[in-house]
Amino acid sequence: MQKLIHRYRDATAIQDGGEIPALHGIRALMVLFVAAFHIWQQSWLTPRITLFGLNINLDPLLRSGYMWVDGLLLLSGFLCYLPYAHAREASRALPSITPFYRKRFFRIVPSYVFNLLIMLLAVALPQGLYKQPGDAALDLLAHLTFTHNFFRATYLSTPLNGVLWTLAVEVQFYLIFPFLARAFHRMPMLTYSLMTGMAFLFRLYAASFADNAMLINQLPAFLDVYANGFVAAGIYVSLRRRMKEDGFGKILMSVCGALAVYALWTLVRAQAGEVGAHNIRLGQLLRRYPQSVMTGLAFLGLSLGFGGVRLVLGNPITRFLSQISFQFYIWHQVVALQLRLHNIPYAAVPNPNQTGDIIWQRKYVWLSFSLALVISALATYLIEQPINRRFGGANKILSKKRR
Repeated sequence: MQKLIHRYRDATAIQDGGEIPALHGIRALMVLFVAAFHIWQQSWLTPRITLFGLNINLDPLLRSGYMWVDGLLLLSGFLCYLPYAHAREASRALPSITPFYRKRFFRIVPSYVFNLLIMLLAVALPQGLYKQPGDAALDLLAHLTFTHNFFRATYLSTPLNGVLWTLAVEVQFYLIFPFLARAFHRMPMLTYSLMTGMAFLFRLYAASFADNAMLINQLPAFLDVYANGFVAAGIYVSLRRRMKEDGFGKILMSVCGALAVYALWTLVRAQAGEVGAHNIRLGQLLRRYPQSVMTGLAFLGLSLGFGGVRLVLGNPITRFLSQISFQFYIWHQVVALQLRLHNIPYAAVPNPNQTGDIIWQRKYVWLSFSLALVISALATYLIEQPINRRFGGANKILSKKRR
């Protein structure tokens, strides 16, 4: 019994300057929600679960799953700024810029280019998805320069991989992050106000257009999301150094996390209730800031709250899922689309999702997730991690063995 207690304490302990166990599960869940949305678009399978006698309809969570891309960008801002928050708290020199760019490059670019080449050579060209050869060259060039979200043909109509617009936003953010982080370190209130104000003004500008599909997911529209990630990282480090691992502190942070999760569920349900593409986009613009605030509070509450919650979110299974989450994110949608295109699993009618073929729906969802997980694991352990170990260094925030 004593050994089990020691193992529990070791598994749920919060390490100074090391990994944050709960973030493994949080990241895995957010990627899962995004993937579930994309697969739901093809399957139309909307399951219900019974929990403690309550019948819970998962339709709002599936229908609004795209919202969690914002959560992943917030997590990116949180993790990127965390070394700066530690440096500020310990009065140390700020992290140097060159290693940051090197790590980001080798973390993203090799896997990203591999995905692009597979999609170009095995999908887009063989299936004749480009009208002109020059269209393929321009699409590939835009993606290789991470500018594909600037052009309608390479963002909304690309036959390569629709989810990769997120990588364009991330890389554009990485280019300016060291400068934003230094400004936030020296002038936090001013920098936060400028980043947030710019995001609000840009979203207000985007909302003025009837067709704002090209505007809602540009980098300026996410600057406050990243800024809230910076704030959450600073608060985390400050709380971690000052709060004791006692019952009161855990209860307080757990209540904070629970309230934040409830607020997020309220936002999810409201967004899922929007009807029509225009209203859906306006809902995203309206809810982006409160969602990022609540997600940041959830990070803090779940990471510093009850040890049992940290164990559920930070264990070997969630660590594995977190490790392969980047690959799963960039592969899940193309896997789901190709399965539908090739009628796998077999369906006797053209649109089994519309006819409510529950057997086909379940097989399709299971196969989509399973195949995407296998491909993601192979890409992680055969491409991403070997390159990271050789060239990119290691990141000890999410995992001591990755990046």
